[in-house]
Formats: sequence, structure tokens, C-alpha cells
Amino acid sequence: MWVAETKEKLKEYLLNRKANGTLALVPTMGALHQGHASLLQMALSQNDHVVVSIFVNPTQFNNKEDLLKYPKKWDEDLALIGGISPDIIVFAPSVADIYANEVEPRHYDFNGLDKVMEGAFRDDHFNGVGTIVETLFTVVAPDRAYFGEKDFQQLRIVQKLVEIRNIPVEIIGCPIVREANGLAMSSRNERLSPPTRQRAGFIHRTLLAAKTIFGTKDALETKEWIKGAFSDQEGFDLEYVEIADVETLTPVLRKKKHSKYRAFIAVYAEGVRLIDNLALN
Repeated sequence: MWVAETKEKLKEYLLNRKANGTLALVPTMGALHQGHASLLQMALSQNDHVVVSIFVNPTQFNNKEDLLKYPKKWDEDLALIGGISPDIIVFAPSVADIYANEVEPRHYDFNGLDKVMEGAFRDDHFNGVGTIVETLFTVVAPDRAYFGEKDFQQLRIVQKLVEIRNIPVEIIGCPIVREANGLAMSSRNERLSPPTRQRAGFIHRTLLAAKTIFGTKDALETKEWIKGAFSDQEGFDLEYVEIADVETLTPVLRKKKHSKYRAFIAVYAEGVRLIDNLALN
């Protein structure tokens, strides 16, 4: 396994490989789990070379405490990557290498995709996401990049970034990988106590039940049912629930034929912020 700790070393290493087959990028913030493994496996199955980045990006954290507490598991990450393939290239830059002396996000016009749900609760979050993703695309110049659908709004933001910046990369969305109880896999799950982590399967079960309700009820009734379900669950604080069009992420007022919708949710448990989403039709 080859590890690059600077942009220049990575660019130099990739020179010949870009000319010999397709190159994929899997961006991560480390603390890897089987959800990340599924992205790497899909990237390997579709490309000749794969780069995985491990970088906890400070510009997408609006909560400094969340940034400080974000789990770091360097040795475990390398072991997971090596177990998938020793040919995967690891890019693990420092904040100084990425941002030099200016740790500030660029500002983008995402046409409203960044103003709802996560964007409504996390100031400048998606500008930070756009900044690091555009930087990685510039450094790696991949043919394809892989993102998990757990962060579905982020996936749409990255697709819009590629469009507005005219970046020649294909964005591949990959299905959510879940724990045995249905909880969407996330690096933040490690911060939950074992009992709460087990109980947190309630989030996915509630979304599945809401999918059935949405088949006969409107979006407002479905959202109110979800809110009621969480009001009865001690230890789980619902930050938001939204039902939105998958293309525009516009909250649904009235269902339309031939439109696709997803339910989006953010929940706090033991001070840990958990997000999930589910296709409703």
C-alpha cells in the first residue's frame, strides 16, 4: 500500500497511472467502516486504480467540539484498506498541505440544494464540502468518484459542484450500508454507548414505517407521524425530518406523479448527531 501525505507526492505518483487505465477517488474523513469498504470495493470493480483520501476537513464543521471529537483510527483504517486491496493508494494530507495559511471555505451557488435540511442547521457546511471535494478533484483528477447515499444531500451537492465547475468526473452514488439493527453505518456511531447504538435502529424502523404511511397519506401527515413516533422515544431528540424531491431537494407540499421522494432525518442521541434517509417511492 502506498501512502502520500502531500499533494505534490500524490500528483507525482499518479502521473503514469492516469495514462494506464481509469482512476477512481473515494473521499473519506477516516474512521473507516464497512460502508466505506463498500465504496472501495465498488471503485475497484469499475476502475484500474483507486485513491482513498483520509482527511478530516475543518471547513465543513460548524461545531468545533464535533470536529475535535471526530474519531481518528489511522492504524485500523490502513488495516481495513489493506484487507480490501494492497493496491489502493492512500492520500492522507495535513490541514496545512490542503489549505496552507487560509483555512476558509470557498463560496458556491448550489441553486438552493444547500439551503434545506443539513444546510438549514449547519452554516457554511456545504461550502466546506464543496471546497474540499473540488480540491481533491483538482489534485487527483479522477475519472470517477464514489459517495455514499447516507449523505444523500451531500451527494446532490457534489453532483451540482461538478456541473457548475464543469469538472470532468463521473459521480457514483452507492447504497447505504446498515448495521444489523438497521442503523446507517457512520463513523460517529463509535461514540454511542452499546445500548444506545442498539436502540438507534429505531431511526431506520421509523423511516420504513413512514414509507408505508406515505403510500396513502400526504407528506405533512407522514412527517407529523414521524415526529410523534420520536416524541415517545426517550434519549432521541429529533432535530428535523423532511420529505423532499430527490432532484431539487425541495420539501414536498403535494405529491406529484412521476416524481421521486425521500425522507430525510437528523437525530441526536447522547450528544451524537445521526442522519439517515430513505427512498419513499
